[in-house]
Amino acid sequence: MKRLYFHRDSERGIEGTYKWLSDEVEELGEALQEEDEEAAEKEFADVIAWLASLANITGIDLEKAAINKYSGICPKCQQAPCQCMF
Repeated sequence: MKRLYFHRDSERGIEGTYKWLSDEVEELGEALQEEDEEAAEKEFADVIAWLASLANITGIDLEKAAINKYSGICPKCQQAPCQCMF
């Protein structure tokens, strides 16, 4: 994502890129409500792409952040699988 879109996303800025991410999450919700598996698959990909772009322009290593927080155990109950009651 960084190689493909970093320059353009940087020019759009954090606020504009966040707006695109928000729009894609909304579209994913619509596809899930409609139970349209093909559309949902595409929207999941779009959400990941925009999330990665936003992380890139804010200087966050998304993979590192996810691994640090979710390193094989639930960050709240410290269990695998999660034993949280909510």
